[in-house]
Amino acid sequence: MVSTLSPSVPLGSSPQIIAGSALCRACGTELERTVIDLGMAPLGGRYLRPEQLRQMEPFYPLHLQICDHCFLVQLSPFDDGALRSDEDPCFSSSSPSWLEHARRYSERAIEELRLTPAQLVVEVGSNDGYLLQYFAARGIPVLGIDAAAKVARAAIARDVPTRLARFDRGTATALREEGIQADLLIGNNVLDKVHEVNDFVAAMKRLLAPRGVITMEFPYLMRLIDGIQFDTIRHNRLSYLSLCAVTSLLGANGLTIYDVDELDTHGGSLRIFACHSEDPLRPITPRVDSLMARERAACINSPEYYTSFANVVRDAKGKLLEFLIGAKRDGKSIAGYGAPASSATLLNYCGIHTDFIDYTVDTDPAKHGHYLPGTHIPIHPPERLAETRPDYVMILSTCVKEEILPQLDYIKTWGGRCVSPIPQAQLL
Repeated sequence: MVSTLSPSVPLGSSPQIIAGSALCRACGTELERTVIDLGMAPLGGRYLRPEQLRQMEPFYPLHLQICDHCFLVQLSPFDDGALRSDEDPCFSSSSPSWLEHARRYSERAIEELRLTPAQLVVEVGSNDGYLLQYFAARGIPVLGIDAAAKVARAAIARDVPTRLARFDRGTATALREEGIQADLLIGNNVLDKVHEVNDFVAAMKRLLAPRGVITMEFPYLMRLIDGIQFDTIRHNRLSYLSLCAVTSLLGANGLTIYDVDELDTHGGSLRIFACHSEDPLRPITPRVDSLMARERAACINSPEYYTSFANVVRDAKGKLLEFLIGAKRDGKSIAGYGAPASSATLLNYCGIHTDFIDYTVDTDPAKHGHYLPGTHIPIHPPERLAETRPDYVMILSTCVKEEILPQLDYIKTWGGRCVSPIPQAQLL
């Protein structure tokens, strides 16, 4: 039964490793070309309790590669059993800006797709019902699918019907046998975390109604490269997606992208709209053609596009360390703001520990009293800043930097300054 409790694990199964070499998770080609190797890092979401500070902490490789055949950029496979560890899932409803993003999307989808109570909206990776609640409030039937028990139960508690299951072809087939088909099938920030991408996309096609629409959001590869957002490379993000790569992936599984939006979420994302390739009534919009042309002009499907990225990242690391060393030499105190999973990549790659940053603060009470993985930087409530009055506050939640800056305006009262670590260290 689809509704049977299953472990909280990433969607899909383990990546394939043959004779020490990795194969592209989309087309099976052997991966030989490196985009960037960030060395070893701890799992970004594994915040440490005080009693864990003296225990051995596992580190895993962060090695980004590109397929020379289909040009899917992807994390080289590693022994990912620890991804099934005790990491607590993120509750999407805890972010007001993400809720507002979800609300606006729901209004647009209802209007443009002319959704009625006779249709069904299904979300894969539905979390705590943060998005489906807006469709349900308009009287449109919904169904969430998520593999994490904590968030699934939170969704059910807010009256969002949710199946606790890993989404794959077996799950899609079981739902079809129950007579369930999605008129709108949503997958936000899921495709980049899937091991077996072909199985996942084939499952979406199987669950989609004949005239149904799929929308998926995912961080955009071009924004990562152009913005030097190397901190967004982390263990639970397996694929780094361009429109060209996703078009190829979906096309191989009988789906066509007919529209696309560029978003500011997660440091820059895409939202794609797809339908069955045999659906003749959804023409491809100029937005798709325009973005595809931009990607081709940037040579995103050429190894040359990625050759300088590693050097640029090393340069950004050097400049950040130069700033921190100079600040400490001058007797300045430094705190952090935010404790996102991405901070583990930034801080561990750059070798920034408590010798540079005294502590960080975060608005999530569940993180208070814990420590960042690898660096063991303590996490406090935001009020700690006013208590200690640091000279500099480094913004570790880099993807939402513009949201955070107004919240930190008060540190100017004691002469404090905000610091942005990337794309290059600078005072704000």
